[in-house]
Amino acid sequence: MANRQLTNALIAKECLAVLDNEMVMAKQVFRGYENEFSDNKNGYTPGDTISIKRPTDFTVRDGATASVQDASEGKFSLTIDKQKGIDFSFTSKELSLNIRELSDRVIKPAMVQLANQVDTDLMALYADVPSWVGTPGQTINSYTDFAKGPERMDEYANPGAGRSATLSPADHWGLLGSQTGLFIQDAAKNAYRKGSLGEIGGVDTFMSQNVPTHTVGVATGTPLVNGASQNVTWDTSKDTGTQSLITDGWTNSTTGILKAGDVFTIAGVNAVNPVTKADLGFLRQFVVKADADSGATTGPATLTIAPAIITSGAQQTCSAAPADNAAITVLGTGGTGYRQNMVFNEGAFALVTVPMISPPGAVDVSRESYKGTNVRMIPYYTGSSDVSAFRLDLLYGVKALDVRLCTRLSGTA
Repeated sequence: MANRQLTNALIAKECLAVLDNEMVMAKQVFRGYENEFSDNKNGYTPGDTISIKRPTDFTVRDGATASVQDASEGKFSLTIDKQKGIDFSFTSKELSLNIRELSDRVIKPAMVQLANQVDTDLMALYADVPSWVGTPGQTINSYTDFAKGPERMDEYANPGAGRSATLSPADHWGLLGSQTGLFIQDAAKNAYRKGSLGEIGGVDTFMSQNVPTHTVGVATGTPLVNGASQNVTWDTSKDTGTQSLITDGWTNSTTGILKAGDVFTIAGVNAVNPVTKADLGFLRQFVVKADADSGATTGPATLTIAPAIITSGAQQTCSAAPADNAAITVLGTGGTGYRQNMVFNEGAFALVTVPMISPPGAVDVSRESYKGTNVRMIPYYTGSSDVSAFRLDLLYGVKALDVRLCTRLSGTA
């Protein structure tokens, strides 16, 4: 049978199928918010936004007397602000090829690049996550190392179902090597022959070369909390999830003392179980939400941090407010980069892709959807060279939904 001329819609469908197959992180996160954008029949443009409710908690009363609690929900926005694309050009002869041949030669290599970009944008959300277990710089090379991630999730009362992990190549192969000596037939065989980790301790585990590297800020000096009782209430922080923390004692640096994504602890401020509010016996970790500079030789700095320090009530995060001059310890060595492996529940992060508008004047626009992922393809023809060009666009947004459901993971010394 002679090959038929490939249509714009057929090429778009093949691009979308390959794109979905190549994505890793995108398949492990929450995708339900696509429905919130379903009303605009002509599609969306960059900048469109939906509002999302933050989960609320409650306390258990003791005794028969009712104690009514308000369901005080915070909210935040998810913005569709990432427009990425791949552009092709084909001669009329190439458009007469079989779609499978064209896919293998051109479409698949292009979609690998686009899928990597989506995964990279999702993995960059590590910078919102305050929890980090293990020793930065150490490779994960044992089950004990890996188990620190789900163990911390259990401490924070995270759901046991729907857990995933993304590991850098070095950590993947380090952990893989530890599995080959197990007396578990299928696990050892898959690790040795197929290079597959699969499910470990109830966690679906994947390797990705897109696992980012975080470089810690300068973080030198003897940093201290500057002023006691720097805690806030849920009502004042529920929409941002952050607060300001006044500090001093840093060594001033023209390049800034801390970077967004840095993690630190405060002496005397422990984590609590989010359900029972019991002191967990280890220090609460905080993440820096914006680059910070001391701004003077004496080293004061006001940090924007998460989670907010809440010491009582249904949304309690910490065992106590920090004392004046409580020591601050930054995780990792200043100026050093560390790979950001993550273990997380599906609800920690969200990806939303939406149909793009069909531009006025554009001809034969194809908008295709598959498993919640939407692409738009627009062709245009250059008669002088008999070449058909195609632009493929993907419009999406990513968001950290509930960072309590995630932890960063390093090996142990």
